[in-house]
Amino acid sequence: MSSSISTKQITPPKQPHTTELHAPVKRGARFIVLVSVVLPPLALIAVMWLAWGNGFSVLDLCLLVGMYIVAGLGITVGFHRYFTHKAFECPRWVKIGLGITGSMAVQGDLFWWCAVHRQHHQHSDEEHDPHSPHVGQGGPVRRFIYSHFGWLFKLEQPDQDRYIPDLKADPDLRMVSRLFPVWAFISMLIPTVLGGVITGTWLGALTGLLWGGLVRVFVEHHITWSVNSVCHIWGTQPFESHDHSRNNPIIGIFSLGEGWHNNHHAFPTSAKHGLAWWQFDFTWITIKCMSFLGLASKLKTPSPDRIARAVGDQNNKTSHT
Repeated sequence: MSSSISTKQITPPKQPHTTELHAPVKRGARFIVLVSVVLPPLALIAVMWLAWGNGFSVLDLCLLVGMYIVAGLGITVGFHRYFTHKAFECPRWVKIGLGITGSMAVQGDLFWWCAVHRQHHQHSDEEHDPHSPHVGQGGPVRRFIYSHFGWLFKLEQPDQDRYIPDLKADPDLRMVSRLFPVWAFISMLIPTVLGGVITGTWLGALTGLLWGGLVRVFVEHHITWSVNSVCHIWGTQPFESHDHSRNNPIIGIFSLGEGWHNNHHAFPTSAKHGLAWWQFDFTWITIKCMSFLGLASKLKTPSPDRIARAVGDQNNKTSHT
């Protein structure tokens, strides 16, 4: 059963004794950012060299796509729609599984990721938005690069006590977030072992690591970053969301449904982002299938009347501008 939702998003409670939005930077953060941003592109160069004359095998494709879907759904179903926005409920073991698979996308630990995203929603396209292409110095190209991945090098840690007190109170999630390096290593180990075992060669293990591990991380990173950058510049805006969020069909498909970004900002707690029949949302299909299997419940979606009213509000605004 789906439950109707309002447009009000989850906003973290403000701490009474501080106005700081960021916490001290963790030791080694710069090294982690450099590795996660620089190493995957180098792996792409390596696989291009290895594929020259040897081809791109079916196994390479399967490892790339398979790991992309597993880790990608860990981000979209888990980190985003479940942990950050509470769009549905699920059993404890599913919760832990979503935390682990989301960590395998190597986009940062669970607590950091969710805190950054809640800060983004609270200050979308305003001064304290961590990655807006509409705020900051420089021209549009510089601001685009900053919103895409440049903001990562700023190394600001969102105040987790401010933004995710509910997540930090969960001992299971504290364990998942603390063991992020382990889950990241496992996400590299799985395609490496599969590639080696299936081909029976060390070269198969190497290409498994590169295609199913590092190149997959490279592709997944840039698709996710495109939601922050591309989807706040190019696309349609059917709903009033008080920011520059856009629906972008190309990003919508490749991001497993996250590119219907204006829909999401209009209805932040909705488990369904593709609100029109033609807006393909693989993440919503997955959540719906989980509900049929008893793995998800109390799915939140906006009612048709609420959607119609929101479209009308945007149309009225457009007609008066």
